[in-house]
Amino acid sequence: MKYVTNVLIDWPQRMAQHLQWLAPLFARFVVGWVFLWSGWGKLTHLPMVTANFDRWGIPFPEILTPVVAGVEFVGGLFLLLGLLTRISAGALGVVMIVAVHAARWNEIDSLYTLLGFDEVLYLAIFLWLAIAGPGAIAIDGLLERRKVSRS
Repeated sequence: MKYVTNVLIDWPQRMAQHLQWLAPLFARFVVGWVFLWSGWGKLTHLPMVTANFDRWGIPFPEILTPVVAGVEFVGGLFLLLGLLTRISAGALGVVMIVAVHAARWNEIDSLYTLLGFDEVLYLAIFLWLAIAGPGAIAIDGLLERRKVSRS
């Protein structure tokens, strides 16, 4: 039993310790890239996106459309850089909750359907980043190390 535990639990854990930097970097890069371009698309097509927001019943679409587009664009950029990661991930997570509620709510007929939405997958990644942080390869880490060295 000890051999099985060593091979199936201890060895993978030891290997993963060497790659702890990779998961948050990859997650930040993927969702940062997606939302940078999603936000840019919204910013460059504000009238069309505003009409969609209005159709979905989002209040004050003339105000919230550029706000959401800006959060997606700036939040995506910041995630790529690892800058203000927890705040960016939190803000983008709120955008995903609103997106599911406003645009997809009528499609939900089961937990299976809900968990199949891309927005819920993004929400899971944003929740993880907001709690776990940006990882070792991020501007946030550089700023934190610089703050500690000055103390």
